[in-house]
Amino acid sequence: MNIQRPRPRSVVLLSLAVLTAGILASCAVNPATGARQLTFVGESQEIAMGRESDPQIVAQMGLYPDSSVQRYVGELGLRMAAVSERPDLPWTFRVLDDPTVNAFALPGGFIYVTRGILTHLTSEAQLAGILGHEIGHVTARHSVNQMSRAQLAQGLLTVGSVLSEEVRRYGGLAAQATGLLFLRFGRDDELESDALGLRYMTRVGYDPSELAGVMEMLDRTSELASGGSGRLPQWLSTHPNPENRVQRIQQRIAATPEYQGSTTVGRATFMGRLDGMTFGENPREGFEGEGAFHHPDLAFRVHVPSGWGVYNGRDAVRMGPEDGGALFQLRLAEGDPVAASRSFAAQDGVQAGAPREETIHGMPAVVRSFTAAADDGELAGEMTHLAYGGRTYALMALSTAGGWPQYAPALRGVVRSFQEETDPEILEVQPLEVQVRTLDQATTWGGFVRDFPSEITEEELSVINQVPVGGLVQAGPVKQVVRRN
Repeated sequence: MNIQRPRPRSVVLLSLAVLTAGILASCAVNPATGARQLTFVGESQEIAMGRESDPQIVAQMGLYPDSSVQRYVGELGLRMAAVSERPDLPWTFRVLDDPTVNAFALPGGFIYVTRGILTHLTSEAQLAGILGHEIGHVTARHSVNQMSRAQLAQGLLTVGSVLSEEVRRYGGLAAQATGLLFLRFGRDDELESDALGLRYMTRVGYDPSELAGVMEMLDRTSELASGGSGRLPQWLSTHPNPENRVQRIQQRIAATPEYQGSTTVGRATFMGRLDGMTFGENPREGFEGEGAFHHPDLAFRVHVPSGWGVYNGRDAVRMGPEDGGALFQLRLAEGDPVAASRSFAAQDGVQAGAPREETIHGMPAVVRSFTAAADDGELAGEMTHLAYGGRTYALMALSTAGGWPQYAPALRGVVRSFQEETDPEILEVQPLEVQVRTLDQATTWGGFVRDFPSEITEEELSVINQVPVGGLVQAGPVKQVVRRN
């Protein structure tokens, strides 16, 4: 039997034909948007991705510990999801114990809001607008569409590699750029989610103009952060803020007669849920100050070298120099120091030296030198496990094999600085919290600030109450931020 090898052009045409057939088969009309969409990800896959990622989100950021707030947000979210075009998804709504102003959605119906964004809202309708916007990302399948477009682009790169030696040579670099291109939602997706958010919040009776108020608050928060008074709201970094977004929302409301009958605001109901909520970073969970990282709840401190950055995560504390050449990581470990050290040495890919027993500020410790393979070369470091306060701590000092001699002294200095925290002021520090007060009548801004002094700046207080500095503060519930007793 004589089988002829296809010529390159024939292979390319065949590949394009197969790809085109797959694209046509994968296009379907989305019931939320009415548009035909390209998708290579089925609903079951979408749900599986959300379910797999949800525990990781919870582990990294933590859940806000007030079950009544969790239930309140969850019940509101489920009411809105029920009137969406995809009511049968396993909708899950969570409040994260995170100070950033943020809300986001995972594929399959997993929606998250932070306590940070809750403390910046002033009504149940505003919360409904945020939830509706995130529900819109899910019903419109924006994340899935991004993945599908990325897969399509990857497919086109593969076809191009058959055709061109030049494309084949740089195909890996192009694939990386493609992944970055589809990393964030674009302008059209954001405007579409705004429109869907209006649809869902009005279907359950909420005043749609409150969503415009959310956008105005986010703009003011961004201005405050850019002036050096704080960080850019995370919600804006993951949700681009197009020009005239507030105006577009207002125009859509005016052009949609069925929105006119939705008037529920729910200011008092929502504000009551904020009373006692932690505001900003919680110093009980660790903070940096005066050249050290302090953890009041666990009663320890470690030195922070000058110029090093600190990241205090839910699962670990990490620090390192600006050049990224070294890393110190502190986390809790299972078992006593001997057992924990043995478990570390038994990990695949780790070449660990013999254990050395030491004492650090009177605490028993086990230290091992180690090396490990990485994608871009060999790593070297020391792992220290020590016992303190009935817990075992794992303190890892890490650099590249070539960089270890340079960074080892500073890293070892951080490890050996671990000690008990004894400063009463640090041990007794408390976070800020929102206290909700009720004004019997409207008052001037100056009168409000005088009668209800806060631990934050007037500009910040103005943003979270959504009242201009110097403006009139209306009667009803207002926020004050004080130090928790």
